[in-house]
Amino acid sequence: MALTQLQVRNAKPGSHSDGNGLLLRVSASGAKSWILRVQVDGKRKDIGLGSLDHVSLAEAREKARIERKAARDGVDLKVEAKKLKIASMTFKEAAESYLDHALPSLSNVKHQKQWRSTLKTYAYPTLGDLVVGKVDAPDIAEALKPIWKTKSETARRVRQRIATILDHAQAKGWRDREAPERALSTLLKPIKQKAKGNFPAMPYKQVPAFVSAMRAAKTTVGRDALLFAILTAARSQEVRGARRGEFDLEAGVWVVAAERMKKRRLHRVPLSSAAQAIVEAAFNRIGSDADALLFPGMKGKIMSDMTLGKVLKANGGDGFTVHGFRSSFRDWAAEEGYSRDWAESALAHVVKDQTEAAYRRTDFLEQRKPMMQAWADACEK
Repeated sequence: MALTQLQVRNAKPGSHSDGNGLLLRVSASGAKSWILRVQVDGKRKDIGLGSLDHVSLAEAREKARIERKAARDGVDLKVEAKKLKIASMTFKEAAESYLDHALPSLSNVKHQKQWRSTLKTYAYPTLGDLVVGKVDAPDIAEALKPIWKTKSETARRVRQRIATILDHAQAKGWRDREAPERALSTLLKPIKQKAKGNFPAMPYKQVPAFVSAMRAAKTTVGRDALLFAILTAARSQEVRGARRGEFDLEAGVWVVAAERMKKRRLHRVPLSSAAQAIVEAAFNRIGSDADALLFPGMKGKIMSDMTLGKVLKANGGDGFTVHGFRSSFRDWAAEEGYSRDWAESALAHVVKDQTEAAYRRTDFLEQRKPMMQAWADACEK
């Protein structure tokens, strides 16, 4: 027999049936809630429909009707509701989820405020109401274009933060792909860095002609060292201090110990075929001692940085610097649409943003292998 409003109001502790599996459950404390008892795959299942304080008798009957039909049709309404929530999750909701999760770990309150303020000012107006699973490169470009050239440093940071949020959304299952970094690079022209007075860089389009001139010149240890520095986008000191034991030619990787790196972090460098050929030639020259310098200077000591500078100048590179080839590589990578993360990892740059750094657990070695081969191929055209 169906319950009346009076019976519902005066119900004592226990379960009271309204028929068709709908129950009013009253706890010892007097709290009242609705339960629907159904059969799913031959098993009894109790489904909570809410408290009497929020769900009336009429509403409970309607909810029970919908749940019974779903059970007959084999539909799990909770799963469907979750799918619907995911399908409608906005970028702003995903961002706020990430901020609530990650920002408390930042001890720097200023950084926490910067994350929220930059997203609110530059990302939310364009991206905030978009479904996070559908945010793509054109959407991000639209958000960044107003500040891409006028506030370049802010634009870079906002781009990084948007990418971090999209990757967080992918990890949560709210989107099926990572941030569209490569596609975005084709829509936003690289922001040209102001040339540093002591590191003028050769435009990357001039690098192939320069490399060709060096290849045509006499083979020397200094020439090979500079070629190797260009092909690996490594710092001069890392190349000049390289020793045989740091190379695994079978894996095609050069491993630079943390103590030799500027930021004191171990750095792995995938070797292109051209770079590996230089290493193999050096092995034949220096012998089997693991401590032997790959490019020894006078009397077997570490080569002077001036040696590389002389090779650069002698082959038509006057006015540029050895370190500048790292910028040449970075500009090439951006123009070719390679991921910012891959390029920055190739340069052994440390992520400045503490929150983003905390989420990064890879140096993208496998992704960098084809990128460094492509760079070498571009240099040898």
